Amino acid sequence: MKRVLITGAAGFLGSHLCDRFIREGNHVIGMDNLITGDLKNIEHLFPLENFEFYHHDVSKFIHVPGHLDYILHFASPASPIDYLKIPIQTLKVGSLGIHNCLGLAMVKKARVLIASTSEVYGDPTVHPQTEAYWGNVNPVGPRGVYDEAKRFQEAMTMAYHTFHGLETRIVRIFNTYGPRMRLNDGRVLPAFIGQALRGEDLTVFGDGSQTRSFCYVDDLVDGIYRLLHSDYSGPVNIGNPDEISIGDFAEEIIKLTGTTQKVIYKDLPVDDPKQRQPDITMAKTLLGWEPKVHRSEGLKVTYDYFRSLSTDELNKVEHKNFEKYNRSLMPAV
Repeated sequence: MKRVLITGAAGFLGSHLCDRFIREGNHVIGMDNLITGDLKNIEHLFPLENFEFYHHDVSKFIHVPGHLDYILHFASPASPIDYLKIPIQTLKVGSLGIHNCLGLAMVKKARVLIASTSEVYGDPTVHPQTEAYWGNVNPVGPRGVYDEAKRFQEAMTMAYHTFHGLETRIVRIFNTYGPRMRLNDGRVLPAFIGQALRGEDLTVFGDGSQTRSFCYVDDLVDGIYRLLHSDYSGPVNIGNPDEISIGDFAEEIIKLTGTTQKVIYKDLPVDDPKQRQPDITMAKTLLGWEPKVHRSEGLKVTYDYFRSLSTDELNKVEHKNFEKYNRSLMPAV
C-alpha cells in the first residue's frame, strides 16, 4: 500500500484527490490548516483505517512519521476573494510551503506533484495556451500574489529536480468545477449559480466576451493521477479546451437553473484574463488523457449539489464580499 501525503486535503480539489487515492488502495494522509478548506469535505473519510488527518500549516515545518511514496501539494488559497483577503499567506504557501514539501520529499525519497495553475499565463497573448508559453503576468497587480506564488512554486520545484534529482511533477490546472466548491468565492461558476439560487441578477464583469474553459473535477483528478504516475517532469496543462464566453456561460446557467433573473454588466477588474483555453496536446500524447464529461452533464451534477445546501450556506456572508473584491481590483480614478 502506497502512502500519500495530500496538502490542502480539505479543499475542493484536495478532497476529491483524497477520494481517488483511497479508492485506488492507497493510505492517504491529509493535511490542511483549514484557512479556506472545510472538514465537511473529508468527514466521510475519517472512519477509514487508511486515512488520517493532520491539522497543520505547511508554511511551517512539516513532520510526518513513517515513509511516504508521494506528496501532492495542493495547499493554497485559489479564489480571488481568498487571496485578496490573505495575500501574505498566499505567498507563503507558494514559497515556504513548497520548500517544506520538497524538503520532506528529499528526506522521504518521495515523488512530488505540485498544483500550479493556468494563472501562470496571466492575461495571455498566446491562444490557446501551451506549456511553452511563458505568460504575461503583472507581478505587482492585485492578482500577482497568487500568480507569482505559483510561478515561484514551479521554479523551486524544477530547481529541486535539476539540482537534487528529486522526482517532481507539475500540473497546470485550468478552470475546474464540481461538488464541494464554495459558493460565491469570486470564481465565476459558483458565483453565477449562487446568484441564481438566491434570486439575484447574474453579474458579468466586462462585456462578457472574455472566455473560460471549464473542466469537471473527476476529469481533472484523473489527469492528475495519470501525471503523477508518468515519467515526465515538466509542466502539463490539464483542463477542458471547450471554450465559452462568460456572457454565453451566464445564459447557460440561467437555462440550467430556470431563474427569471437577468444578466447585468459591470466594469472588468484589473488584470482579469481576457482568454483562457488550454492546449492539451501534451496531456493527450504523454498521458493518453482528455476530458470525458460534457459541460452540460457536469453542470447538472454541480447544480444539484448547490441546491442541496442549506439556506444558511447559500446566504453565507462570504457572498457579500464579492462586490467588495471586484471594486478593490478596479483601476484607481
